[in-house]
Amino acid sequence: TCSLTPVTAGLQRAPCRYADLHPLWQSELSVSGGTRQSPINIQWRDSVYDPHLKPLKIHYDPTTCLYIWNNGYSFQVEFDDSADKSVIMGGPLENHYRLKQFHFHWGAINEWGSEHMVDSKVYPAELHLVHWNPVTSTSFEEAIMENNGLVVIGVFLKLGAHHAGLQKLVDALPAVKHKDTIVEFDVFDPSCLMPSCPDYWTYDGSLTTPPLTESVTWIIKKTPIEVDQNQLEEFRMLLFTSAGEEEKRMVDNFRPLQPLMNRTVRSSFRNHHLLNIETRSSELAHQHSP
Repeated sequence: TCSLTPVTAGLQRAPCRYADLHPLWQSELSVSGGTRQSPINIQWRDSVYDPHLKPLKIHYDPTTCLYIWNNGYSFQVEFDDSADKSVIMGGPLENHYRLKQFHFHWGAINEWGSEHMVDSKVYPAELHLVHWNPVTSTSFEEAIMENNGLVVIGVFLKLGAHHAGLQKLVDALPAVKHKDTIVEFDVFDPSCLMPSCPDYWTYDGSLTTPPLTESVTWIIKKTPIEVDQNQLEEFRMLLFTSAGEEEKRMVDNFRPLQPLMNRTVRSSFRNHHLLNIETRSSELAHQHSP
C-alpha cells in the first residue's frame, strides 16, 4: 500500500525538484493553457470509487519489442504496433489499445523523480507504457491528436529489492548512453514491470512532453514496483547530450505538477484506508462519549 506523507512535504521539496529541469519542460511549448493537463497530485481522499471500472487486461507479445533509443530526455523502448499483438483492454476502456512504447521519468536523487504524486508523496521514478486507439485512428501520430486517442499506464518505482525483470533493460542502457543512440532490443515482455496488485486510479489528462495534447486516459497503478539502488543509478548514468558534447547527466526528466481543475479521479478499489481511519475515529469518539 502507498504510505502517506503530509501535503507540505511535497511543497517544501518543490524548489529542489524543479531546479535543474531539462529545457523541454521550461520552453513555451511546455506551458499549456489546457484544462486537463498531466501530471497531477492524486488525492486519495478525493478519488471516487467506481464499481463499473473493470480489471485491466494486459496481453503483451515479447516478440513485438524492437529497440531502445535515447531520445534526449529519456530512454524509450519501442514496439511493433502494426497489428493487435501487444494490447490492453478492460479497465476504463471501450476497446483495445496497442502498445507503442514505454519510457521512464526519474530524479537525480531518490527523494523525487516521479511525475505523478499520491497525497503529495513522490517516488524516485515512474514508468509510462504508452498505447494508442487503433479503432478510431490509423496511426499513433494520428491518435495523439484524438480526444481518446491514447492510454498511458503509470507505474511508480520505489527503492527496495532487486527487480529481475528490469535487469535485462538495465544491462542494455550503457549502449544508449548518448542522445540519439539506438540499440536493438528484442523479446522483452513489459508486463514483468507491472505490480501484481490490480488496483488503479484513472483520470483524463495529457501527454507530459510536448505537444502536451489532451488525448490521454491515464491509468495509474496504486502499488509501486521495487527496484534497487544500483538499477536506479544506471538510469542516472545516461546523458541528455550527444557524443562529443559536454556531458549532461539525464536526471530530473519529469514535468512539474499541473492543476486538477474540475476533473474527477476515479479508483477501481474501495478506499479502505479512509474507512479504517473513519472507523477508528468513530470508535474513539464512542469511547470518550459520556
